[in-house]
This record gives sequence, structure tokens and C-alpha cells, in this order.
Amino acid sequence: MKKVIKYVIIDILRNKIMLAYTLFLLVLSLSIFSLEDNSAKGLLGLLNIILIIVPLVSIIFSTIYIYNSAEFIELLVSQPLQRKTIWMSLFTGLASSMSLAFLVGAGIPVLIYQADITGFMMILIGVILSVVFVSIALLAAVKTRDKAKGIGVAILLWLYFSLLFDGFVLFLLFQFSDYPVEKLMVAVSMLNPLDLGRIMILLKMDVSALMGYTGAVFKDFFGTQAGMGLSFFVLLLWAVVPVWLSIRRFKHKDL
Repeated sequence: MKKVIKYVIIDILRNKIMLAYTLFLLVLSLSIFSLEDNSAKGLLGLLNIILIIVPLVSIIFSTIYIYNSAEFIELLVSQPLQRKTIWMSLFTGLASSMSLAFLVGAGIPVLIYQADITGFMMILIGVILSVVFVSIALLAAVKTRDKAKGIGVAILLWLYFSLLFDGFVLFLLFQFSDYPVEKLMVAVSMLNPLDLGRIMILLKMDVSALMGYTGAVFKDFFGTQAGMGLSFFVLLLWAVVPVWLSIRRFKHKDL
């Protein structure tokens, strides 16, 4: 398993797309912090970029990599290796590579300009989101045999989590505006890892007042140790459950 993971990581780190992704994050992060006179404002500007670019690259790159590695996967399956071991090795290699690219591209500038609890929280959430969307990508790839369809599913999933989910939540808030649904929004936010990560970072930046009464409800819940622990547990589930489902599918898939 270690040899497969090592091969996957080295193969990905040599990929020009991965190098371009890391360099892009690095240049963008340094530019945002350099343009802002306040590092906290730079962190807020970087947050919106991270919540869009990191999930998009993680899910699309991982999906394409799985399809392009079809022959390599078939070779591994023909060896005396369990399919679970093969799939977990691919997941570990992809997740490690994407996390490393994020740490170098965005983590280093954040540590230079904002090395406090908020900066560390943003780095941690960025790494977790990278792993989460790699996990979702593996599930999308193993469910769909056709490469074009699989990439399309990955893009649709990213659109859902990044844009459509927020529109659905706003629709619910509008429809039930006469009812006290703020506490329900806490539970609904856990259905989207991007929203959950955004809320956790914003609360650490102490800008929850800009979110109105709903922000106060979020602060009462996510601001506590129990709420923070539950939030990280839910994010962990978002990383574990999709890859577990993909392993079950891969075990019985006809290659």
C-alpha cells in the first residue's frame, strides 16, 4: 500500500496541472494580502477564493486522474492486492497531494501574514475541504463508467455545493420567513461542507454580527466547544462516507 501511495503522490506532484494550481494559489494569496492594508481583510478576500477554487480543482482533477489511471488500476487489480487497499491507496495519494498543494499555495502566505487562530482555522478548513472533494470525486468516478459523464457529474456536484445549495436555502428562508427557522438553518448548513467551513471561519473572524440574528444563532452553537467539535465531526463524515461508499462500489465493479 505504501508503494502505491508513494507512486501516486510522485506522479501527481510531477503533473503540470498540479504545479500550476499550486503556483496560482501562491501568487493569488500573496497578491490579495499585498493589496490589503489589513491582513484580516486579506484573509476574508482569500476565503471566497478558497471556497470556490479549492473544491473545483480537487473534484475535477481527482475525477480525471481516476479515469486516466484506468489501466494502472487494472494492473493493480491483477496483483495479489485487495481492492480496498488499492482504492484507499489512490484516495490517500490524491488527498495528500491536493492538501500539500493547498498548504504550499495558500497555507504559507496565510502563515506569513496572519499566523493566528483564524489563519490556522482557514488552513485547516482548506485542507479538510480538499480531502472532502477528493472523496466525493472518487465516488462520482466509480459510479460512472463513461469519462465524459463522470466529469460532468463532478462539475454538477461542485455547482450544487457552491451555488445551488445556497439558492435552495435562500428559497426556504423566503418561503418560511414568518417562522423561526434560524435554528433549523444550523442543521441545514451541515448538509453542505462548504457552508459549514465558511461559517466556522467567519465566526473565528468575529464578523458574525454582519449575519444578523441568524449569525447570532450560529455563534451560540458553533462558538461553543461542543458545537465546534460537532462541526469537525460532520466534516470528517463528509470525507469518510463518500470514500466508504466508493470502496463498496469498487469491490464489486467489473473493470
